[in-house]
Amino acid sequence: MILLARLGVLAVLLVLWSVTAAHMPQGLFASPSETLAAARGILAEGRLWKAIAASLQVYLSGTGLAAVVGIGLGLAMGAAPFFGRTIDVFLYALAATPRVAFVPLIIVLLGLGIQAKVFIVFLGAVMPIVLNTYAGVKAADRDLIEMARGAGAGQARIFAHVILPGAVPFLVTGLRIGATIGLINTVVAELYTAVSGLGGLLATYGASFRMPEYFVVVLTLSLIGVLVTEALRQLENRLTRWNSASGRRD
Repeated sequence: MILLARLGVLAVLLVLWSVTAAHMPQGLFASPSETLAAARGILAEGRLWKAIAASLQVYLSGTGLAAVVGIGLGLAMGAAPFFGRTIDVFLYALAATPRVAFVPLIIVLLGLGIQAKVFIVFLGAVMPIVLNTYAGVKAADRDLIEMARGAGAGQARIFAHVILPGAVPFLVTGLRIGATIGLINTVVAELYTAVSGLGGLLATYGASFRMPEYFVVVLTLSLIGVLVTEALRQLENRLTRWNSASGRRD
């Protein structure tokens, strides 16, 4: 049922896209048929595949590093309340600052290579992961904690079997937001540093008003975002089932 509804929405969007293209000046907008033809061309050239590979290298490196650091730091802040309350105000301040403001400084410190790009992605993705993980640990059910403590469970067991399972929805939400921001920052990084990847193609096609090719790149980024979101949804479902099974065994 959901699939049919999504296909219906997609059909409506395609119709709106076609109608909009028909009423726009030639060269300023691309129709679905023009975009499809452009996709065939740049796929045959191999240029799009190279750009996708370059962007995915930056995106997955930066977002993966953000996930490891963000989850680890968020759990540490929740497990050690004094530590969490000490640094959370600084993290909230950093999260509220537009990441693009740090790009010139990052370029000065790291140059224009892949290290700078990965760090720009990392900086954008890590904040929501840290703060959502921290919020999930803080939101643990105090009654369950007291019951576990009364049953003789130690702090490590309480954290692993009560606090951490309850934090999973927060953690996955943080990963989703972080992954989305990471994808946006991948394009930003490729535009501000050495122009390459999908961001580089956006700049090239946009500057020359090659709108069909430009739309192909935009749709490619959208597809990557959809695939990442769906992968995280599947991860959330697996973790939820694992937590339920673990709870029954305990």
